[in-house]
Amino acid sequence: MLDVKEIMKIIPQRAPFLMIDKVEEYVPGEMCIAYKNVCINEEYFRGHFPGEPIMPGVLIVEALAQAGAIAILSVEENKGKNALFGGIDKLRFKRKVVPGDVLKLEVKIIKKKGPIGIGEGIATVNGEVAAKGELTFAIV
Repeated sequence: MLDVKEIMKIIPQRAPFLMIDKVEEYVPGEMCIAYKNVCINEEYFRGHFPGEPIMPGVLIVEALAQAGAIAILSVEENKGKNALFGGIDKLRFKRKVVPGDVLKLEVKIIKKKGPIGIGEGIATVNGEVAAKGELTFAIV
């Protein structure tokens, strides 16, 4: 298990854009299972949406990408680098994510060729799918 301090040693994101609170399990270059505690005091809830706070879908995707980045940037040759979005494919949102939810983020690296790869990600809340799809990344 990794805490926030250990996560920040692997990926470059920092508050307020660090979307991972803890990592339950990871295998460098292969997979990561991480969690995001969705809290009402996050700035984006002020405007998304007043009276019915919903975590923006793009931030759910970013949280998945950061989980994938933990898997890929923990490989020795990628330490100190960054993983950038190259594309998003087959992504679907299945439920709202609201304050109080704990977002489980699971990413498996399914393809790698040089500095480019694809991760298959699924975000769930209490076992219910919130979002899933494929994320293409480039290591720089």
